[in-house]
Amino acid sequence: MAELLQITHEPHGILRVTLNDPARRNALSEAMLDYLSNALKIAADDASVRVIILAAHGPAFCAGHDLKELTAGRANDDKGKAYFAMVMKRCSSVMQAIMQIPKPVIAEVAATATAAGCQLVASCDLAYAASTAKFSTPGVNIGLFCSTPMVALSRNVPAKHAMEMLLTGEMVTAERAAKIGLVNTVIDTASLREHVTSVAKKITSKSPVTLAMGKAAFYAQRELSIADAYDYAAKVMVENMLHRDAAEGINAFIEKRDPKW
Repeated sequence: MAELLQITHEPHGILRVTLNDPARRNALSEAMLDYLSNALKIAADDASVRVIILAAHGPAFCAGHDLKELTAGRANDDKGKAYFAMVMKRCSSVMQAIMQIPKPVIAEVAATATAAGCQLVASCDLAYAASTAKFSTPGVNIGLFCSTPMVALSRNVPAKHAMEMLLTGEMVTAERAAKIGLVNTVIDTASLREHVTSVAKKITSKSPVTLAMGKAAFYAQRELSIADAYDYAAKVMVENMLHRDAAEGINAFIEKRDPKW
């Protein structure tokens, strides 16, 4: 794993997962997808991990699928149909795992994120970009509409902005990405890592149970109607109120002291 993915345990329960295949622009090859999937599974079960930062080495955050790998699949008897389906399913599983893991995942984007790489950014709970970072869903330029990246993109960016990216395939600057909601904010390149770490530290001071419940509820309720979303969220609030951490947090607030999770 050390070759393609670097895993670093940092203070305060922060886990830094760094894509480390700069020669291939950190493409989501089969191996990279497997390593990411495994890293997420391990982090989910590791009580010492409170927040995950997803970063990358090299001139690209992530260039999306490994097109050379995909093209090689055309040599199969079915012209690659089964292979393409397997790769897309594997990639979609990793994106969903990021949303489903009961710990916040923050994208630290210091370079270009394209196609499934843009999807990777959109799938994270939070995303911060260096001023030099750029984003695109350029599949349309090579006759391959970015349909799977569209799923994450369209759930983060308003429809017309998402369609503009998907239909033109043009690069979006970090400033534009922040304006349309693809990333939270733009940070000076030299300060990006420090800023993301600072945000991660703030999150680690909160109750892990509360964060897990809240993250799961956030993604579940937004797929429901307003009425159903309120019914569901109310049940989550009741469950949360009955948990020990809510009682401790409220008492700590009343008593003007720090809570003990």
